[in-house]
Amino acid sequence: MSKKFIADVIQQSSDLTGLASVRLAGAVIEAIKAEIIETGRFSLPEFGSFSVRETPRRTALNPRTGEKVQVKAGATVRFKPSPNLKEAAFVNRH
Repeated sequence: MSKKFIADVIQQSSDLTGLASVRLAGAVIEAIKAEIIETGRFSLPEFGSFSVRETPRRTALNPRTGEKVQVKAGATVRFKPSPNLKEAAFVNRH
């Protein structure tokens, strides 16, 4: 899914112009990002939830040289789909 896709859906389902729908899509995406940054999570009940997970410092192997490399601690955003989304995705695949 892209910002353009979201803007197209907004434009088709409203009376907004193309430019206004692109701006609205951008504002929605920025609001979601801000919520994730501020609280560490964002949830849409019928869709799923995004949450920040910390990744610990670890040792990895460079696949090219086989050398051990230290990977610093960080964070990643994980997505957990809602049961409704999981079910809909499964039904449409089979």
